[in-house]
Amino acid sequence: MRFGNKIGIATLLLGLASLSASAAEMANLRNGFAIRHERHETRDTVTRLYLTKAPDNYVDIPTAEILSFEEIETHLAPVSAPPPSNNLDAMVSAASSRNNIDPDLILSVIRAESGFNPNAVSPKGAQGLMQLMPQTAAWLGVENAFDPAANVEGGTRYLGQLLARYHNDLALALAAYNAGEGAVDRAHGIPAFRETRSYVQKVQNAYFQPGSGHLTDSWLRSRPIRRETDSNGRIIFNND
Repeated sequence: MRFGNKIGIATLLLGLASLSASAAEMANLRNGFAIRHERHETRDTVTRLYLTKAPDNYVDIPTAEILSFEEIETHLAPVSAPPPSNNLDAMVSAASSRNNIDPDLILSVIRAESGFNPNAVSPKGAQGLMQLMPQTAAWLGVENAFDPAANVEGGTRYLGQLLARYHNDLALALAAYNAGEGAVDRAHGIPAFRETRSYVQKVQNAYFQPGSGHLTDSWLRSRPIRRETDSNGRIIFNND
């Protein structure tokens, strides 16, 4: 994939000529991903997907990797970032409450993804605290992946979607966060990628570290567990 910064006048006119009648589209890819975009145009062996209405915000996908396009009747609601705050814990707490994800799990993902650097950019182009790829950020409605609050909210929302897809199996959700849902589905489990296996282990080690209060039982290890106290003062573990 190739991301662009500038396009010429001729290209812009070509793009305007190929505007879809719908407000937005979804490109369904062979790897299991779907990329939401405003419009697309075919260029030789690649198809350029314009992620927003801005002419310099696009991603080039090999045309052979695109299975189909579909019109989107309504736009995904953009991520509404919490009130500005320099406190990462406050951002994580807000995202945790809205998406029902353990804040310790969110922090463990952030630690593994970016080392708490809001300006981090990976060699593959992932951005911000939770390392959102531009197309994933656009799909989630995150307009600026370097905005810490919006990045945490979008990354947490995506993690929640993966947990739901894989029936709260944390290991599979983390593998999909790292390698993509298509890779996990094709492998029927965690893909045999060294990077992905290392990533899953790294996040789980941080989440289940001694003294964290999280269970280490092998069955519960793969699920987001909250340690809580009931009305009688008894410690309970909730994985709802």
